[in-house]
Amino acid sequence: MHIKNYDEALQYIHGRSRFKKTPTLSRMKFLAEKLGNPQNNFKTLHVTGTNGKGSTTAFLRELLRGQGFTVGTFTSPYITRFNERISVDGKMISDDEIVRLVNIVYPIVQEMDEIGMCSTEFEIITTMMFVYFGERHADYVVVEVGMGGLYDSTNIITPLVSVITTVALDHSQWLGDSISQIAYQKAGIIKKKIPIVVGRVPNEAYDVIKNIALEKDADLYCLNNDFSTQALSQKKEWGEFFNYRFQQINYKNLCTGLLGAFQIDNAACALTAFLIVARKEKFIVQINDIRKALMNTKWPGRFEKINSEPLIVLDGAHNVAAIEKIQKLLRQKFKQQKIYVLLAILADKKSTEMIEKLSELSNTELIITSFDGPRKVTDLEDIKQTFPEIKSMSVWQEAFLKIVKGMSAEDMLLITGSLYFISEVRNYFLDSGE
Repeated sequence: MHIKNYDEALQYIHGRSRFKKTPTLSRMKFLAEKLGNPQNNFKTLHVTGTNGKGSTTAFLRELLRGQGFTVGTFTSPYITRFNERISVDGKMISDDEIVRLVNIVYPIVQEMDEIGMCSTEFEIITTMMFVYFGERHADYVVVEVGMGGLYDSTNIITPLVSVITTVALDHSQWLGDSISQIAYQKAGIIKKKIPIVVGRVPNEAYDVIKNIALEKDADLYCLNNDFSTQALSQKKEWGEFFNYRFQQINYKNLCTGLLGAFQIDNAACALTAFLIVARKEKFIVQINDIRKALMNTKWPGRFEKINSEPLIVLDGAHNVAAIEKIQKLLRQKFKQQKIYVLLAILADKKSTEMIEKLSELSNTELIITSFDGPRKVTDLEDIKQTFPEIKSMSVWQEAFLKIVKGMSAEDMLLITGSLYFISEVRNYFLDSGE
């Protein structure tokens, strides 16, 4: 069989199973081997973490681009279009490339199906990425883990550096329901003698990561131990100002292009990983290039402003830890105005805790809604029983229009709760040109 067009290619990919009961890398290794191990043909940086992976990947991309390199990224889920998952210098690959890559991988997947080694959707997408970058389309590739780390499809690479941004409870049905179990999964990306950069993590996560780094003889660089930041008082710009220190390096007054105190942590992790790579690869780094790169970093759906008056912001916060960070950000930066929050949450998330956190804000009105995503959304009736006082509207477009009608120019609307949800909202905005 030959895949003829883009729609067929996507149908084929999405038609594969999402997960297998027993986690293993054997299928991935088989696929890669059959294709000549393309993952060994290019230089990688590997990023995992419960939250902050996407933003850290974006910072790394811009830091490396600032040196004149062509930089590939592999990310998930996509926000507007499937092709975003495999990008070069922030530009997604073409539909034709997707078709070509599926046709390269397809015969091997068929062969594996016949012997009962059925590849998953994510394994196929990861293999397509390996094939593409194995053809040398980029100088460096920042590879974001899909979920966890230890058994993630991406975990057959040997990167120049690995990064663990954060560790919190999420995907517990797959990764375990304690911080130390999840840390063990994330620390699975640590490779023998490959440096590992770690962001702000709980002590029990740090202990697990430290032990694995020792076992693997991997140099460990942890935020607040080996590198540190100091947040500076906020000027009016849409971003965060901070000082950064790592070994003999001391950078003053850096600014991120992304809003939220947690973006300082993400930028610092990216900067540390970047400086480690620069040392390994022997390229000279200029502070002005770093400044520009951090300022230029944009990432769709990460506290992204899509309208100014009234202020409308999209954020992909989809677990309790991420919602806590958003709550803190709203308290710090937006306590003067009225905030409407339009929220849709997937059924496998801790919706009660997420709603409770947002309800604590005194200047906030919460509206719960639903959307047609690829995964089951939390039942609005269940939410109403737990939170009878909170408004709910099943059609998010109607809820959105109703909120906007009642807003003044100073008010703010935050749309959040799920990356899949904000992806749908973002597409709606792009299509309607609003």
